[in-house]
Amino acid sequence: MSTLTTVPRERRLRDALARAPQAWFALIFLTVVILLSLLAPLLPLDPDTTDLDAMSAPPSLEHWFGTDQLGRDYFARVVFGGRISLLVGFLAMIAATAIGALVGLVAGFAHPRIDNLLMRLVDFLSSIPWMILVIVASVFLRPGLVTIIIVIGGFTWMTTARLVRAETLSVKERAYVGYSGYIGERAPRIVGRHILPDALPTILVAATTNISQAMMTEASLSFLGVGIQQPMASWGSLLQTAQGSLQQLPHLALIPGLLIMATVFSFNALGNTLRRYLSRGA
Repeated sequence: MSTLTTVPRERRLRDALARAPQAWFALIFLTVVILLSLLAPLLPLDPDTTDLDAMSAPPSLEHWFGTDQLGRDYFARVVFGGRISLLVGFLAMIAATAIGALVGLVAGFAHPRIDNLLMRLVDFLSSIPWMILVIVASVFLRPGLVTIIIVIGGFTWMTTARLVRAETLSVKERAYVGYSGYIGERAPRIVGRHILPDALPTILVAATTNISQAMMTEASLSFLGVGIQQPMASWGSLLQTAQGSLQQLPHLALIPGLLIMATVFSFNALGNTLRRYLSRGA
């Protein structure tokens, strides 16, 4: 019996990877970036030490990415900046996915009045430009790492909620869910035992989109100066500090910009592959 259930899954995975060879690049790239970020404190890298004799130095064997305007090793700053960008992305993704999944499950399974109320809330929040939300949040919260995670995670869950709600409405109409209610199972048990497992593929795919969106939002906010604050650095804040020397040192902006693009592309590619793998028709 286990062989019959395992073979189709392996075939779906092979088919999904065969259709998306870019997923291999994404997997390798993300593995390298995440390992560097996790191991950064153990590496002989110091992102804050300044060398006044080597300010704005070009890339060399001593400084692989050169140095910035203050003589700090730019490779070290990029590695440690990646830690912050990935941290924001993962934590904001967890918050947005959890909130969106909870709202979607409740809206799809609860009474139509509750569904209508929650969806109007989703429509209202979706209609407000995210920059306005950030400005309002900055009035009450001090700019920094915690604030940026709260803002991104708290105001980017609406798409996930819509997707999970649609999946919940579909699963709720199936015979075994109706029978569970008929025999007296409570709503939390029905949701946890029957609806959530079927909605899990949708939630996982939404999570990959959420982490890409969170990293892009963090980079945008940090570039505008309302995100990660000094002395902490992220790829977005490195872009912001590099804009004053684009003509003399273009690589200071090019490197974090390319890393942001490659990371977002990689998460999206893995999300698409995961969607094909989890699709019943794959």
